Amino acid sequence: MATASTSPGGETTAGVAPRRSDRSPWNWLLLIPIVVPLLVPLYNSVGPTIGGWPRFYWLQLLFVLLGVATTSLVYLMTRRSAAERRAAQDAVAGAARARSAARDEER
Repeated sequence: MATASTSPGGETTAGVAPRRSDRSPWNWLLLIPIVVPLLVPLYNSVGPTIGGWPRFYWLQLLFVLLGVATTSLVYLMTRRSAAERRAAQDAVAGAARARSAARDEER
């Protein structure tokens, strides 16, 4: 079910995917897993060891988990609502049908 809205010009936009903005403040959190591993004093020593592993190695694994957790959080907080996803899918399907119909008319 496609949703119809009215644009500022007054025409309806039925079958058009809702505009998506990737300018969410949540995206700033993605800098954390980039900047934290660059802080050399965090892992510039051997101790403490965990299971015989020096700090550098087990901290690298924690950095991977930090990246996964941060990316998951940003994804969950910025994904579209179910209605917006459905409208986008309907708009894409409608555009594909229109292209197919245009090709059929050309033949």
